[in-house]
Amino acid sequence: MDLEQIKEHRVGVLLQFAIPSIIAMVLTSLITFADGFFIGNYVGKEGMAAVNLGLPIVYLYLALGLMLAVGSVAIAGMAMGAGNIKYCNEVFNQTIATTVVISGLVSMVVFLCFEPMLFVLHAEGEVSVYFREYYRIMLLELPVMVVNSAFGMFIRGEGNPQFYMKVNIWNVLLNILLDYLFAGCFHLGVTGIAMASLISALVTLLCIIFYFTKKSKIYRFGRFTFDKEVLKSTILNGSSEFIGEISMSISMFSYNFVIMRYAGVDGMTAFTLIGYISYLFSMVVIGFGQGASPLISFSFGAKEKGLAREIRKTTNMFVFVIGVLVILFMLTGAGWYSNLFVKSDAVKELVQSGMKIYIISFLFSGINAITSFYFTSIGKAKESAIISSSRGLVLLLVCIFVLPLWFGMNGIWLAAPVTEGVTFLLSMFFIYGKKENCLVLKEE
Repeated sequence: MDLEQIKEHRVGVLLQFAIPSIIAMVLTSLITFADGFFIGNYVGKEGMAAVNLGLPIVYLYLALGLMLAVGSVAIAGMAMGAGNIKYCNEVFNQTIATTVVISGLVSMVVFLCFEPMLFVLHAEGEVSVYFREYYRIMLLELPVMVVNSAFGMFIRGEGNPQFYMKVNIWNVLLNILLDYLFAGCFHLGVTGIAMASLISALVTLLCIIFYFTKKSKIYRFGRFTFDKEVLKSTILNGSSEFIGEISMSISMFSYNFVIMRYAGVDGMTAFTLIGYISYLFSMVVIGFGQGASPLISFSFGAKEKGLAREIRKTTNMFVFVIGVLVILFMLTGAGWYSNLFVKSDAVKELVQSGMKIYIISFLFSGINAITSFYFTSIGKAKESAIISSSRGLVLLLVCIFVLPLWFGMNGIWLAAPVTEGVTFLLSMFFIYGKKENCLVLKEE
C-alpha cells in the first residue's frame, strides 16, 4: 500500500479495494438468491421455509469466520504498515489452521443439535424433512465457506482483491449451473441445491490454494509456532464481528420461533424473501467494510489517524446512499419480486406489507456496521462490540418478542428498523460524543 496515494486519492483507493470485495460479497448473496429461486420453483414454499429455519446455523459459521479473519487481518495489516512481513505470515498461517479446526468441530456439534432445534421450532412434516436433507450436506460446505472467506480477507489485505473477485465470479456461475442441473434437470430437490454449494466451494478452495502457493507476494504457507497472544488478540479484535454475527444467529432463531407461531409456513416464506434483500444489502455493506478495513488499519498503523477517520466517513456516505436506492427500488417492486420465487397470494401480500416497514432499517444499518468495522480496524474492540451487540442481540431480541404482542405480524417487521435506529444514536455517540472526542485528542 502507498500512504501518499491513499491521502491524495482517498475515494479512488477506497473504491479500488471495496468494489472487488463488494462484487465478491454480492456474488455470494446471488448464490442465496439462486438457491431460493430453484427451491421456490422446484421444491415449494416448504423447502424455502426449511432452509430459512437453518439460517442461525449459517450465521454461527459466519460469526466464527469473521471473528478470526477480521481480527487477524487487522493485526497483520498494522504489522504490514510497520514493515514486519515475517509476523504477517505467522498470523496468516495460524489463522487458517485455527479456522479449519474450529469450523470442523462446530459441524460435529451442530449435527447433534438438529433434532432439538426442530422440536423447539415446531417444524414438522415436509419442512423438517427438507431441513435434514439440506443441512446434513451444508455442514460439510459451511466450514469450506468459512476457510475461503478467511483466505479472501488475506488476499485483499495484501492488495490483490481482484483475484478473489474473479474466483467468486466462477464460484457463482458454477453454483447456478449446478443448481439448474441438480434441481431443474435431475430433480434432486434441496439435496441437489446443497450439493451444488459444496462442489462450488471446494472448487473455489482449490483456486485459492493455487494463489497462495504460486502468486501471493506476502502471505505464504509455512510452518508456524502457535502463539496464544496472537489468538487472544485476534479474538479480542474480532469480537465485535463475532458478536454481530452470533447475535444474528440468535435473533434469526428468535425470528423463526415467533413467525412460526404467528404466520406459519406462509409467514416464514415471506420473511425468507425479505431476508434475501436484507442479506444482499448487508453483503454490500460488508464488502465496503472489508475494503475499508485494511486501509483504515494501515493508515492507523502508520500514525495517520485523521486519514483513518476520513476513510470511515467516506465509506458511511456510500452505504447510506446505497441504502436509500435499495429502499426506492423495493417500494415499487415488492410484488414482482415475490412472484419470482413463489406463486402464492398469501405470501405475496405478506411480502408487500412487510417490505414497506422492514426496509426503513437500511437507512441506519449500513452506517452502524461500518462504524463497527472502523473501531475494529483501529483496535478499539470495546466500542465495536457494544455497537454489534446492540444492533444484533440486546435491542433486537427485545423488539422481536415485544413488538408482535402489540402489532402482530407488523411488529415482526418493525423489529429491525427500531433496533437499527436506536443503535444509530449509540454509534453517533461513540463517534462524536465526549468519549470519542477524548480518544481523538489522546491519539493526536
